[in-house]
Amino acid sequence: MEFMSLLHPLGVCVVVAPSVLLAVLGVTTLVGRPLGERSAIRCMQASVAVGLACAVSILGIMLSTGIREVPIEMGDWVVIEAEHFHFHVKFIFDRLSVPFVILSFVLCGTIGAFTSRYLHRESGFGRFCVFYAFFLLGMVVSVLAGTIETLFFGWELVGLSSALLVAYYHERQNPVRNGIRVWAVYRVADAAFLIAALAMHHLTGAGDFERLTGAGAWPEGVGVLTSNQALFVGLLLLIAAAGKSALVPFSGWLPRAMEGPTPSSAIFYGALSVHLGAFLLLRVGSVLASSLLLSAAVVVIGVTTALYAEITARVQTDVKSALAFASLTQVGIIVAEIGFGFRYLALVHIIGHACLRTLQLLRAPSLLRDYNVLENAIGEHLTRDKTIWERLLPESMRSWMFRWALERGYFDSFFNEYIVSPFCFVFKTCDAWERSWTDFLAGGKSRVSDELATPSDELIPDPEFAES
Repeated sequence: MEFMSLLHPLGVCVVVAPSVLLAVLGVTTLVGRPLGERSAIRCMQASVAVGLACAVSILGIMLSTGIREVPIEMGDWVVIEAEHFHFHVKFIFDRLSVPFVILSFVLCGTIGAFTSRYLHRESGFGRFCVFYAFFLLGMVVSVLAGTIETLFFGWELVGLSSALLVAYYHERQNPVRNGIRVWAVYRVADAAFLIAALAMHHLTGAGDFERLTGAGAWPEGVGVLTSNQALFVGLLLLIAAAGKSALVPFSGWLPRAMEGPTPSSAIFYGALSVHLGAFLLLRVGSVLASSLLLSAAVVVIGVTTALYAEITARVQTDVKSALAFASLTQVGIIVAEIGFGFRYLALVHIIGHACLRTLQLLRAPSLLRDYNVLENAIGEHLTRDKTIWERLLPESMRSWMFRWALERGYFDSFFNEYIVSPFCFVFKTCDAWERSWTDFLAGGKSRVSDELATPSDELIPDPEFAES
């Protein structure tokens, strides 16, 4: 019983540790007194150490006592009652969230140690640490969320930090463009997430995952929705997961995300963020099991993504993009495993793949040097044998596949032409109407920004998408 009384404070500490880190780094930056490199790294290490120690302690208590689920309510002050809707903040420690939160702390701690050397004396070091704190808090909240609202809060923190880190080198245009593109894809995925949350409230009367997935600790819960209801909610959540994990057809933004520093590329697109969509599907696994058509859709998207990423990875000209698509191949396989109902296998696959890919991406900057050292040791250029594709497929087919893979399946162009461009056209049209109306009322230019703007302030169009 003494151990049982420790579960609640330990669980609170797991969430509070990254929150305090964000508060310390954020407040000191806002008041113009940012911490030095050594102090910031020590704060990051302390936050990770405290959170990891508490999470491991919870795991030990759960294993020794046989408890499979520990819900933690954060108080009645966050509860809003309105007719059939019930909103509150809740965290769950179970067989899915505990391994994932421990993985998050371990890998974030590794990235923090690597960052202290990789970005040493970098002008934006403090800014990176703040974004790192956003990401760590977002991951912890997302994986421990017991309600869909809490999950969405963490989901947004991860997406925000991801887009900001892609645009980390904001003195150049391409990182900023690519950061905006990542943010645009996330907006589409988040719209589907919000609709699913509203539908979930309408169907179950609350946002608790227990009400959606049924009673019983993960993965033994039985869905309470009908087949049609599960199909509707599940497809929306599948779209959200596809956007966050770069599944087909949202895969085009993945190579753009490599504009960020190597530490952020490793933690986002090799380890944690890229698996967050798969985590969401694992959390609602009982919903997938309620609809055979939904499970089939998950398998199809997973297999399609794996095949697409495997082909595309072979033609990438830089190591980070090649590793990113290699990660996407494994994520596609993980999603297919979830669709088939192999939940424990998918969880183990995520943990193993995240650790391996983090190591590979952190080693990416020195890979070329290692290759040259190996060639010097051998005394000749390294060669390879023909692959099975080169032996079986004719030259014309391989040329077409090479072109298709080099263009990354044309998914980025498709997204730009049929989703981003129409939205931009609508927004610009509405802005022009507003500008005309306010100019008419003001009897001249109604915006100070118009008078201050110069030709150099205008956004230079992206040559890659100039035609669209």
